[in-house]
Amino acid sequence: MTRVYRHRVRPAVSQALSEYSGEPMDIDPMESATGAAEDASAAPDRLRARLNTRVALTVALLATFLGVCKVKDDNIVQAMQQAQADRLDHWNFYQARNIRQEVAAAAATQLKLAAAGAPSTQQEGYRAAIASYEAIAIEQAKKKEELRLQAEQDQRTYDALNYRDDQFDLSDTLIALAISLLALTALTHKPWLYNVTLVGTVGGVVMGLAGLLGWHLHPDAISRALS
Repeated sequence: MTRVYRHRVRPAVSQALSEYSGEPMDIDPMESATGAAEDASAAPDRLRARLNTRVALTVALLATFLGVCKVKDDNIVQAMQQAQADRLDHWNFYQARNIRQEVAAAAATQLKLAAAGAPSTQQEGYRAAIASYEAIAIEQAKKKEELRLQAEQDQRTYDALNYRDDQFDLSDTLIALAISLLALTALTHKPWLYNVTLVGTVGGVVMGLAGLLGWHLHPDAISRALS
């Protein structure tokens, strides 16, 4: 019985000694194939993770830029409303001055006609009244001209502000389109679709900077099509 036990133990001891001595071991081919398959399946996951990271960063930057442009655009819209109100007020005052001028001129004309048939003793009073109404007509004409110039300046101010407002409107449109395409990119994981979104992204950022910095960049054809 002792000999049989020793005979069974020797192969196990020999195998342990060979492993301890550092002799090379055979590589399991099934294990290698499994590892290669795992690496191959992990590569697309890494690409999708990188794409999602780029999409998230782009959306965050666009949202921040859009918020800054929105604040500036709101201020411009308020200034446009004020310019429009000033223009209407100045034109209304212009009409009032014009009516006063016409009334004064008509009164002076009537006095001149009345003075032609009045006695000489009343001529001095007529001349004074005529001179007063003529002075009123001249004064109203001068003030009317000032109001006309102010109203035209208000219109120029409104047009300049509207020019920049159009830039911000186009920037909002392009950035909104880019964000929509980025959402599709996050769902489909298509790298080429992300490259397409860069067109709208660059266009929206350029138009937003033009509105913020006052650049003379205004695609009239697109604005007319959207208006």
